[in-house]
Amino acid sequence: MIIVLKQGINPQQKQETRNFLEQHGYKVREIIGEQDTILGAVGRVQMDLREVELLPGVDRVIPISKPYKLASRELKREDTIVKIGPVRIGSGRIAVITGPCAVESREQMMEAAEHAHNAGAVMLRGGAFKPRTSPYSFQGLGEEGLKILKEAGETYGMPVVTEIVGTDYVDMFNEYVDVVQIGARNMQNFELLKRVGALGKPVIVKRGLAATIEEWLMAAEYLMAHGTDDVILCERGIRTFETYTRNTLDLSAIPVVKKLSHLPILVDPSHGTGIRGKVAPMALAAVAAGADGLMVEMHPHPDKALSDGPQSLFPEQFERLMRDIEAIAPVLEKELERTPTKKESIPSAGARTGELDSEKAGKVAFQGVRGAYSETAVERFFGPDYTAEPCDFFADVFKAVLQGDVAYGAVPIENSLAGTVHEVLDLLLQYPDIRVVGEQKIRIIHSLISVKGASIGGLKKVFSHPQGLAQCSRFFEDHQAIERIPFFDTAGAVAHVAHMQDPTLGAIAGREAAKVYDMEILKEGIENNPRNYTRFFVIAREETAGTRKPNRAALVFSTQDTPGALFSVLKILADYGLNMKKLESRPIQGKPWNYMFFVAVDLPEDPSVLKSAIEKMSESAADVRVLGHYCVQGE
Repeated sequence: MIIVLKQGINPQQKQETRNFLEQHGYKVREIIGEQDTILGAVGRVQMDLREVELLPGVDRVIPISKPYKLASRELKREDTIVKIGPVRIGSGRIAVITGPCAVESREQMMEAAEHAHNAGAVMLRGGAFKPRTSPYSFQGLGEEGLKILKEAGETYGMPVVTEIVGTDYVDMFNEYVDVVQIGARNMQNFELLKRVGALGKPVIVKRGLAATIEEWLMAAEYLMAHGTDDVILCERGIRTFETYTRNTLDLSAIPVVKKLSHLPILVDPSHGTGIRGKVAPMALAAVAAGADGLMVEMHPHPDKALSDGPQSLFPEQFERLMRDIEAIAPVLEKELERTPTKKESIPSAGARTGELDSEKAGKVAFQGVRGAYSETAVERFFGPDYTAEPCDFFADVFKAVLQGDVAYGAVPIENSLAGTVHEVLDLLLQYPDIRVVGEQKIRIIHSLISVKGASIGGLKKVFSHPQGLAQCSRFFEDHQAIERIPFFDTAGAVAHVAHMQDPTLGAIAGREAAKVYDMEILKEGIENNPRNYTRFFVIAREETAGTRKPNRAALVFSTQDTPGALFSVLKILADYGLNMKKLESRPIQGKPWNYMFFVAVDLPEDPSVLKSAIEKMSESAADVRVLGHYCVQGE
């Protein structure tokens, strides 16, 4: 049953409710949601729900209809996020796990880990104990394989996951492994599920060869009922009559599971198809279907693999797949999960500057109000460890960063339809101590939002930023009775309508704004052009620059007022093989008809190339300045 507690319940009443349930034989889990705090009570006993409803501090009691109680969406409406070291699975990002099917040697595992790390995978897999159909096949290296896997993961800063095959190995796995995998053949090995669940470690449970979705969720329920809350489901294909692939990869299970359960779900396209050439397209299809991550087999030398070589990707194929995932992620309003490495630094301003206290070092300023697209950019780039701080104006974001009130700022620099945000570009020129340290691209999906119970036919006025109104002009052509009212901010328009509580008023903004202000989305995706993206710059003080390994640089320069002056500077970039991604001119303040030029270029592998090019540019251009070296996310 679900016990919804009253807001403001005191700790004593909450504990008395818990004690009452436990005394009647229930196992109790507390879940703190965005709006309610609930107690989930599961057990074999039956009792009159009215007895619980009469307890002090209890608002209402809701029975759970599904046989899987703890895994059910009825118990927990918000998606579960499983944290494994620096990795988060189920956080709106796409986590990719890779490695060979089996740990064969230390050299093989180290080489695989290096390839996985360099391509952007966040977790390392490898089988130490291999349940094989034939007793004569390679069965794995056992405990020695676990030691090798752990060493490889620690060397490259990647949590490790491997499959357990029996209850005798539980204590051994607890010592070496970050995530325990329950394989398809053991999905209904209930004694193993009980022992693994009692460890309290994160667990990946793969769907059985012929298991229904409900049976799969019941396996997760066994794990949760015996001690672990961190369960990750993994679809790896089911056995059907089809023979052209190893299994039939059931991608339809993803949206079904998302509706039934709050648990995150991965997809294993390697076992799902058994054919190397099918892995990448099915991996991309899984991401498009809503998977929270992938488990992909990659081997340094698949043709020499002792297990599942035909379905293992070559390192270069895996690297291409990661680039493809990163390219489609913004379309799905997701971000590829990444972890820091020894060659990269994580966004930890306090650790680098020694000037910001821990509270300020965890803050990122953005322009707008809660629910703004800028706040979404902050969440996509930094994840949940940082707090987004709203500011009224773009200049306030720069000032907050410069004064040390926050560690970073996020400001829009360009929209794919409306073009450059010139005010931000001018501010970058005005604040020489500010550096660009990152870039995040997000897809702009406009929703029509109003109070609960409102309808499109009842709307008289709709508020939004002028760009938002313009980008949804076709909607207004179809609803000419609705008056368009310009507002300073999209999310601010939602806040205004929420305050008015008038069902004849609506707003256009992103779905996050509707969530923040507890409003209803009347229609989603009303923008004219679905290819609507905005790039956001992440900015920081010069001494805190460098949140992740950079792959792009931003420069500004001015030229003499002579024929061919700009051409001569740009030719230098071409001569040094620097790919130019953007060129923009802006008037120099105080110098009418004189211009500064903003240029973004891809960083070459050898950083000295850019340094030499800038030195050469200084001979032909004036005021050459580097605005920052930064990492582009979402591209």
